[in-house]
Amino acid sequence: MASYLDARAHAGRWLLRIEDLDPPREVAGSAAGILHTLEAFGFEWDGAVMHQKDRTAHYAAALEDLRDRGLTFECSCSRLHLGDEDRYPGSCRERPLSAGVATATRMRVDPGFVQFADRIQGIFRQDVAAAVGDVILKRRDGLHAYLLAVVVDDAAQQVSHVVRGADLLDNTPRQIYLQRLLGLPTPVYAHVPVLVEVGGAKLAKSARSVRLEAHQAATQLRRVFELLGLEPGADLADAGLRGSWAWAIDRWKTMTVPKGLTLAVEDSAPAQGPTGR
Repeated sequence: MASYLDARAHAGRWLLRIEDLDPPREVAGSAAGILHTLEAFGFEWDGAVMHQKDRTAHYAAALEDLRDRGLTFECSCSRLHLGDEDRYPGSCRERPLSAGVATATRMRVDPGFVQFADRIQGIFRQDVAAAVGDVILKRRDGLHAYLLAVVVDDAAQQVSHVVRGADLLDNTPRQIYLQRLLGLPTPVYAHVPVLVEVGGAKLAKSARSVRLEAHQAATQLRRVFELLGLEPGADLADAGLRGSWAWAIDRWKTMTVPKGLTLAVEDSAPAQGPTGR
């Protein structure tokens, strides 16, 4: 909702991308369900829906470019080998530790800070090499990593502004690092706080999350408007779906969004059936 409001408030285009990079984990019918829910809640996207599963050739080309310039290496390290390491220690930088086994492709990350100004969270900086080390661009099972796909696709779709959850804030410097290596533009970022229970658990995973209900779409939209700092009044109750969106678009400003990585929701209701996200 934040990304939609931001795009529409600035007379921009709102693009829809299905990030279906991992077929073994994809739930049948989930993509169609997402589209149906968005339509029921009044979202209108611009252009065709992009599916990442159809774009593997583009990811392969970007990876080949990096490989040709010596910016990647093959890594045979398994989860067992890395143990509880938060940062990749560079074990395979010179050559894979194990011969004849499947390898992942990692991007060589040099020391140095990547800094950007987030429209909501403010200045954020990270030494990617110190924080996570050399990051995976292609997994051992042959699937391309989200990091590579999202960077390539943002450029392909000419994305100028990204509005998303703050759980991806610390992933952003890695994306900027890769954008620079590939000579791609860096979008302007804004990270909204992730909704959590009072105890800190993600609301989307909570037993108390509120199920999305199409017949209550306008009411549920207004609740999220409140969480985004827009303060809808009682007079909006009869505005309907289209009127509610128009009201919020007219008043949208990122400065009203609460700062912080999370936002605790104290009054979520018990769910009846599947949890909406």
